[in-house]
Amino acid sequence: MTRFYVSAAIKSSGKTTVSIGLAAALASRGLKVQTFKKGPDYIDPMWLARASGRPSYNLDFNTQERNEILGLYGQVLGDADLALIEGNKGLHDGVDPFGADSSAALAKLLRAPVVLVIDANGMARGIAPLLLGYRDFDRDVEFAGVILNKVGGARQEGKLRQAIENYTDMKVLGAIGRDRSLNIDERHLGLTTPDETGECDEVIAQARDAVRRGVDLDALLAAAAREEVRTAPVLRALPNPDIVIAVARDAAFGFYYADDLDALRAAGARLVFFDALRDRVLPSCDGLFIGGGFPETLAAGLEANSELRRNIRAAVEGGLPTYAECGGMMYLTRSISFQGARREMVGVIPADSVMGETPQGRGLVRVEATADFPWPGAQGEGVVAAHEFHYARLENVAPELRYAWRVQRGHGVDGRRDGIVIGNMLAGFTHQRDTSRHRWTDQFVAFVRMQKRKRLGVAPGEAPLRRGLAGRRRAV
Repeated sequence: MTRFYVSAAIKSSGKTTVSIGLAAALASRGLKVQTFKKGPDYIDPMWLARASGRPSYNLDFNTQERNEILGLYGQVLGDADLALIEGNKGLHDGVDPFGADSSAALAKLLRAPVVLVIDANGMARGIAPLLLGYRDFDRDVEFAGVILNKVGGARQEGKLRQAIENYTDMKVLGAIGRDRSLNIDERHLGLTTPDETGECDEVIAQARDAVRRGVDLDALLAAAAREEVRTAPVLRALPNPDIVIAVARDAAFGFYYADDLDALRAAGARLVFFDALRDRVLPSCDGLFIGGGFPETLAAGLEANSELRRNIRAAVEGGLPTYAECGGMMYLTRSISFQGARREMVGVIPADSVMGETPQGRGLVRVEATADFPWPGAQGEGVVAAHEFHYARLENVAPELRYAWRVQRGHGVDGRRDGIVIGNMLAGFTHQRDTSRHRWTDQFVAFVRMQKRKRLGVAPGEAPLRRGLAGRRRAV
């Protein structure tokens, strides 16, 4: 099995652009490239999925057990020819002071040799002690080699290669020159998403071509190849769906984990996607899910689609089970204010979303369900590990609102509470992840199913709800 882990000495070294270029270049050879991203991250997996042509999955020590990471990794590989895992931060960085949640720890867990991306701007002979330090700091980390990024020209590349050859046993897999066209625009929450970048396929093509020119792909594949017997994942039949959940997926809302969507289907939901910027009417559905994203940058378009906003408000106020995270919650408030402009939103939540210049909540969170949590089974879970990352805050919040979570770590709505509950709606800044420790998708689907039964007058012990589609199969 060929697999490698793309990491860097420090963050902002260009490893995401290099990873995108590697995925696209290898896929263009006809290889089936399965990508993964370490940690809670929505945007990088979007780019990796677009570059590889396959959904990208997150591997996260914060929310997943080690055996669960290995299980998901093995499950989604399927018929892939190789696995490309992109790290976050620097190779040895993380929350744990002993590195238990670092990229190095994940690379060791997956037994994936590391491709170390080095921002070579201004470097020459000094690259040698840097690489020696990374090699010797943790001898259990295996290295496939180094990719020199942002190299100033042939002269600097020659000096770098000579220093690495003279002083280290690291293999130089390639060098990529400075090129502003390779920079994916950044903003307050990180990189722009592919759907926001009008020329995203061109950006991916440029990264692919830069990798083709500068990286020895054959040497990389040889260094990353491992003798290993792969066993076919066990398949189980998906249930025939008996509920329909409408999911907002467009340029404004796109923060969804691929395995969370898989888990919703496995719980018995059929997902129908809609565009909050263009579609005028909410699809016929039993439940609504609006994930995070960047509604503030597209607020004018969301405001202009007043017909859908009115439709969603009527549906939610009429009892439609609804779950909204972060940007999705902002869309359900009265308004979004950003860069001096105030735009009208759905208005279900009696509050206004205001974008700040600094993060209001950022990083890993711990929340615990209150008695007001509407979904079955949540109160007995204890503390839930999740994450948040938002510059927005809520203002003019109605004082009588109920909240689903007590915040033990993080910020949420006000530093103490998160998860606004209004009727059958739950909306908060917290981003949940469906894992063995926290099956939120089962809870939400059960809640949607329960509300559908009430609406149809079907008692819990009566015949099952009418199911829609034929059964499907998935790997587990």
